[in-house]
Amino acid sequence: MGATVAVLQPYSVHVFRVGTAAILSLLAACATAPVASLPPDGRPLVAHLGVGGEDAAFDALARSFARANPGHALGWLPRCERLEPHDAQRIAFVQRGRARALLLDTDGARPGASGEAGVGDLLLVHPGTSLVLSSPLDLLVFELPHEPAPTVPILLRPDDDPRIVSEPGGCATESDAYRRLVLTWRGKPGPYAFEGLNAHRVRIADSFTHYHPAQGGFDELYLVQAATPGARILTSAKVDRIERPLTVTREEAATLVVETPVRAGDLVLLPRTMAHRGLGGILAHVITVPGFVPGAEIGIDHHLRAINERLGLTGADALPLHAAASHGPVVR
Repeated sequence: MGATVAVLQPYSVHVFRVGTAAILSLLAACATAPVASLPPDGRPLVAHLGVGGEDAAFDALARSFARANPGHALGWLPRCERLEPHDAQRIAFVQRGRARALLLDTDGARPGASGEAGVGDLLLVHPGTSLVLSSPLDLLVFELPHEPAPTVPILLRPDDDPRIVSEPGGCATESDAYRRLVLTWRGKPGPYAFEGLNAHRVRIADSFTHYHPAQGGFDELYLVQAATPGARILTSAKVDRIERPLTVTREEAATLVVETPVRAGDLVLLPRTMAHRGLGGILAHVITVPGFVPGAEIGIDHHLRAINERLGLTGADALPLHAAASHGPVVR
């Protein structure tokens, strides 16, 4: 069962939903991060944020995330008006609402951060810093063991910062792609570097099918902020079989890829080794912990194509694939 931690403050009371494992992970350090076990049906964990009765789904997702990333925690704070000081670095993603945000240090002095924050924006709440909001916001909050460099702004606004521009690549390679690189691995092509967590706000129409390896890879989350009818994610927990296309049978092929519809407000966890492909118009913050490690996006569309061709799978029987990425290995 997950735990509910009530945070009391002078202006409001709100509830911080975290998994029990997430709390314990903040109390002890681990030498190496375990890899989360994949769901047997190959589907990602999905929590519908802001929907009544979804606490259990979020707790399960938060527990899985914390197990795979010791020292981290994940919280959902609907209608948050204030965050009290804490000894961990926090990054808050605004999922709903608009407010004037003010960050204060322990002496009440402003550490250079106040401004308007709305959907799609990020707030970096450093250790010992509190956050005061003029109106309630729905926040997805990550607790992290490391801090970004002082050069990273405390308020990150992907649609209003002239240094953050759309850059095709990754899961949105169209020439006119909306893909704002907010926090990146090396500070390029986006301007702000932080290896502990990366975030790209991106509109996904048809991404290539890929996974992130157990060693040297990263867990990925989609914080969905808009979705068109038909938006979905294709996933597979059977990458080891897909990467051996000469051994796959026709019966097995039908079980390799599953489809999960997505909608605005969904939080989707894609753990290391789970293959995935976004389709159909998803506007999301794509968040990775740690960051987007170069060379850790391993494409498998060429293997899916090989299975289709060897088994003569066509039409509705064919395994879905990204055609442009299916002619050979793709590693990004």
